[in-house]
Amino acid sequence: MKAFAALLDRLVLTPRRNEKLLLLTEYFRAQPDPDRGYALAALAGTLELNSVKPALLRALTMTRVDSELFAYSYDYVGDLAETISLIWPAADNVQPVNDLSLGTVITTLQQTSRNAAPQLVETLLDALDVSERYALLKLVTGGLRIGVSARLAKQALADFGQVELSEIEELWHGLTPPYLSLFSWLDGSSSKPDNDNPAPFRPVMLATPLDEVETEKLTPEDFAAEWKWDGIRVQAVSENGVKKLYSRSGDDITHAFPDIVSAIRFEGAIDGELLIRHADGKTEPASFNALQQRLNRKTVTARQLQDYPAFIRVYDLLHRGNRLTGSDLRNLPFAQRRQHLEDFIKELDPSYFDLSPLLSFRTFAELRHLRNHPPHAVIEGLMLKRTDSVYSAGRPKGPWYKWKRDPYIIDAVLIYAQRGHGKRSSYYSDFTFAVWSDASEQAQLLPVGKAYSGFSDEEMKQLDRFVRENTIQRFGPVRAVRADRQHGLVVEVAFEGLNRSTRHKSGLAMRFPRISRLRWDKPPAEADIIQNLMQLLPDN
Repeated sequence: MKAFAALLDRLVLTPRRNEKLLLLTEYFRAQPDPDRGYALAALAGTLELNSVKPALLRALTMTRVDSELFAYSYDYVGDLAETISLIWPAADNVQPVNDLSLGTVITTLQQTSRNAAPQLVETLLDALDVSERYALLKLVTGGLRIGVSARLAKQALADFGQVELSEIEELWHGLTPPYLSLFSWLDGSSSKPDNDNPAPFRPVMLATPLDEVETEKLTPEDFAAEWKWDGIRVQAVSENGVKKLYSRSGDDITHAFPDIVSAIRFEGAIDGELLIRHADGKTEPASFNALQQRLNRKTVTARQLQDYPAFIRVYDLLHRGNRLTGSDLRNLPFAQRRQHLEDFIKELDPSYFDLSPLLSFRTFAELRHLRNHPPHAVIEGLMLKRTDSVYSAGRPKGPWYKWKRDPYIIDAVLIYAQRGHGKRSSYYSDFTFAVWSDASEQAQLLPVGKAYSGFSDEEMKQLDRFVRENTIQRFGPVRAVRADRQHGLVVEVAFEGLNRSTRHKSGLAMRFPRISRLRWDKPPAEADIIQNLMQLLPDN
């Protein structure tokens, strides 16, 4: 546990990606099995510990700590695991354990029933030091939140074993914690594991952003263009009767889209955009807000299937047929893969799979006009793909570009603030902002979004000071700050799109909002009004 706790502490305090990779690589090299495999599972989100819930931890802490003291501490720290690890008073006559391994802790927790879990957790908290308690609590609550994604953990594995990341990703879904065969291969002590996944994920190819300057260096004749739709990138795979739907990061989302899976009556692997059709029969896709009604669900109701019918707009064909008798098309040029796709898609149900159309153009000026005037609000911009490009995993620079529309910009007033997590937990860094209901002196502020952004250290200190000096109400960890026409902080908010929403008082929901600038110079009375946003709705 000590090594894993030290790793978490260092990752939290290490902002740079390459330094995080080095820490992870060194940990994988230094730690034995199964500890490093369980650490990998925790970092990648594949570790299952179902016997301990946050409510249990709160109740357990209340048996040792005054409830008011805990409330004040949690409010200040802003993170449940960190609060409990710091405030937990060890029982008398309990000696710390110096050699408790991560593997032992995890296997013991996995074998413990929910009834026995409180006693076990209490025993462990008494036996561990502060850093180890923090690591334990992060494990059992299931959210490390230390700036390490599953993909970054896989990249560290690839660096450790000196193999390509795509090799790790293709094996991933056929392996389970603590990944003994994977580490044995990366150590060089055994051969590469067989891919036991009957419908494997194939690492996706991504595009690099395109700016105006770069368009002058490109030759239009070398590229095909298609719309960039505002959904989520997916991969539908079927082999020997096994059907899977993956997100672009390789997460298995099959259970959330049974309608799509039931319509898979082919063998192969297709790459496309998951979208929602309008239930009233409109031809263009529904907004991303409609898709959100289907995402991240363990089960889907019949009503959701009816109201939010899903389909895939197909971009590419990666594999035709199964792995034994079919063809891997990824090393063919895009133009040839497209020919295969146009033939292949004729066999698919058009209610669930349709072809992403290629756009006609001769110059980048024509493309620029298309980018700025898309036919549907659900289009984010353009995708440009070299016709001779093979399908390469990752984000190679040059073959594919994404040319997104410029974001929408509004001025809003900050009304609520909340502390962040990890290294941000001491600062107010998550903000809710609002616009005016109208232009009158009696106008009210209507919340329209919540976001944070990558402020500099100095800006974060200024924001934190503003919140503390202008707090007018407290709601647990949330602070309401003074905001009226004469006094408040205006923030410039960038976002990708806008939809109607019954969940928000303003009636609107923003797509990818982020604070792009602090407007200390602008009085709150000059912030936007709700009517300005209403005019940006797709149905206006």
